[in-house]
Amino acid sequence: MPAYNSSQAALNYNPRTLGVCWVIYGAARVLVAVWMISFIPTATVMFGALLTRVPNPYSLMDAFHLLYLCGIVWSFAAGALGIVAGLALLANQAMGRTLGIVAAFVALSELPLGIVLGVYTLIVLLPSTAEPVYYAPARAA
Repeated sequence: MPAYNSSQAALNYNPRTLGVCWVIYGAARVLVAVWMISFIPTATVMFGALLTRVPNPYSLMDAFHLLYLCGIVWSFAAGALGIVAGLALLANQAMGRTLGIVAAFVALSELPLGIVLGVYTLIVLLPSTAEPVYYAPARAA
């Protein structure tokens, strides 16, 4: 006798609240990307100051710029995807579920809000057809 029925909990979620959370999270990620863009000169000087004793600082500086650019692109993409997924969930569109799952996987790289919102979204939006596999009673051997 299971004490907790996860399929009932998944059916009782409010897609409007989840959509609003995704729009807020997406806006925050876009703001982080803009903030990172505004600090490119400062970050370059700070990282460059660490490279005074390195034999070839230019290759490391190129790697730093590439990683910094990847961080900006990732943050902007996660934000845009979160906003689109949130708006689709708010409009109760069928594509909202798919976009929400993709946005959840992309958001899992950010601590702590991305993990919290991503895991909750995955728990709620992934189908519950796998429940019998994981909650099946143990068979006697």
